[in-house]
Amino acid sequence: MSEIIRQANESDAEALHSMLQKAYASLQEHNIHFTITRASVEDVREVIRNESTFLLETELGITATATVRLPWTPPKKPEAPWPFLHWFAVNERAKGKGYGAKIISYAEETFLRDQLKAPAVFLATAIRHPWLTTLYQRRGYEAFHTAINPLGVELVYLRKILNQEIYEAQEQKEYVRTIADTRVLV
Repeated sequence: MSEIIRQANESDAEALHSMLQKAYASLQEHNIHFTITRASVEDVREVIRNESTFLLETELGITATATVRLPWTPPKKPEAPWPFLHWFAVNERAKGKGYGAKIISYAEETFLRDQLKAPAVFLATAIRHPWLTTLYQRRGYEAFHTAINPLGVELVYLRKILNQEIYEAQEQKEYVRTIADTRVLV
């Protein structure tokens, strides 16, 4: 069984939209609503244009996906200064075969940690979701914030440190400098 991970392009929007709608449909049973459940194909196309959407493909077609929104991508005021992982989904016919772990690992390690040198990544999930928070915690994520999404769902935001040294340097860095400090930097 061959598999490939690649970045999505606009021509993938329709197939990705279909896969995401099917993957997120079960959330309705738990009265959990995310914006993807109301997104159009054009909304998916726009995200592909502006963010980094990764697809894991097998003989099933799009088998798993994850999207990374970088801190400078709208919305302009993110909840944290790190990349945001969202639209994570696995094809219903491929669940339990490790494809979800592969696509998340690719986004976290290959793309964010190794290529972009990101110190951390964060994501959000519904507090009421029966198993996702636990899944992310097993992957090294820790809760750091809660909020309510535009559809009224209580969310927990979870962070994973990808590079401890860079993370600690970022956390201790002073962002406000005196005029004397800036002369030293020139």
